[in-house]
Amino acid sequence: MDAIAPRTLLQTVALLTLSNLFMTFAWYGHLRTMQASAWWVAALVSWGIALLEYLIMVPANRLGHTGGLSVAQLKVIQECITLLVFVPFLVLFLGEKWKWDYLWAFFCILGAVFFVFRPDKG
Repeated sequence: MDAIAPRTLLQTVALLTLSNLFMTFAWYGHLRTMQASAWWVAALVSWGIALLEYLIMVPANRLGHTGGLSVAQLKVIQECITLLVFVPFLVLFLGEKWKWDYLWAFFCILGAVFFVFRPDKG
């Protein structure tokens, strides 16, 4: 695996994090903010938010991939970011209770990071 420039990695992670914030709100924000709205209204609003997410996600993945990240690495990075964004959203925005299983799930994902980023042994 070729070395990945730290700046490229940082930019990719920052863009993926921003896109994940949008997608988390698109998928779950309506559960709190649009309870009185028809499902199709929530779906249309969510699609609008998701469009913004895609306008950030696609360039992030292209930047990371042209910068040397494999598709598997991009996906695992995205899954880590998903937990880092989703758990605070779940607890702080939706008001659900913290569970230690969230931390253990994150450690499992970190195991995946190890495996997709370790150097090839041959």
